[in-house]
Amino acid sequence: YFPKLFAVLFLFLDDGIRFGKWMVSFFDTNSTPIENGITRSDFLSKAALISAAIPMATLSFGIISGAYDYRVRRKTITLPNLPKSFDGIQIGQLSDIHSGSFYNKTAVQGGVDLLMNEKPDVFLFTGDLVNNEATEFNDYFDVFNKIEAPLGSFSVLGNHDYGDYKSWSSIQAKKANLDLLKKAQQELGWDLLLNENRKIKVDGDEISIIGVENWGAGRFVKHGKLDQAVQGTAESPVKILMSHDPSHWEAQILPGYTDIDLTFAGHTHGMQLGIEIGDFRWSPSKYMYKQWADLYQKEQQFIYVNRGFGFIGYPGRIGILPEVTIIELKSA
Repeated sequence: YFPKLFAVLFLFLDDGIRFGKWMVSFFDTNSTPIENGITRSDFLSKAALISAAIPMATLSFGIISGAYDYRVRRKTITLPNLPKSFDGIQIGQLSDIHSGSFYNKTAVQGGVDLLMNEKPDVFLFTGDLVNNEATEFNDYFDVFNKIEAPLGSFSVLGNHDYGDYKSWSSIQAKKANLDLLKKAQQELGWDLLLNENRKIKVDGDEISIIGVENWGAGRFVKHGKLDQAVQGTAESPVKILMSHDPSHWEAQILPGYTDIDLTFAGHTHGMQLGIEIGDFRWSPSKYMYKQWADLYQKEQQFIYVNRGFGFIGYPGRIGILPEVTIIELKSA
């Protein structure tokens, strides 16, 4: 339908001109249309076809080429309080898998292989394992269970994981679906953090990994409880937070939790559409989210927004490609 919108504009213009000519001929019987070469009507009709063909070709290319064109994105972040034992630690992140949208299992395996080839010390998954139902993940369990990291694998829930975008036969059925999703992550070996935290220890030093349930600005669900999640982390020299929706960062984290050093998020997908050339990035997503892709910093706090591993709705990507994130932490 999207390409047809462009065509319709020209066709309406063509119909308007035709109507105008008919009105002139109706009131002026002596009028004679003078046309040389291609008529305006023919021109507008052909322009309509071209205007529809260009976005159609672009969208088709995004499906064929972009949907599984995984890219490894690397960043190095210096944290002044990072213990020396953690200097050089590699954190791998995936977000927004949306397994219910996949249609090429071999390609998905290739994306997981990219992650594992990086040999991350810690793995983080920042939500949206499925679109709606836990059973969507069944065919891909044996792909993602290859993910492992020596210092631990951790996950949080995204807005789609709660099953809010589907009509369920009962509240019990919806709860059972969420329980099944939680169980799947447990069986993967991912430590699902539901407003809680864990300590990672290396040579006697430790840092905190904090995970909140989804908290999103506007209409998105707000199950995240930061006060509860950070309990017991006051003495940690570095606190790393997983929060699915990046709008949470400016809404609650920056104003009230200035000791959270680094936040990992996802959710936006970069709208699966945009332009990235060197350091230049643009996507319609920027008009909805201040932090919509890549690394941002305010004062001594950072947030990294993953562009997403999967897709939803439009089964492809144009310009904003699916991502495997590798963050290296350095001590000052």
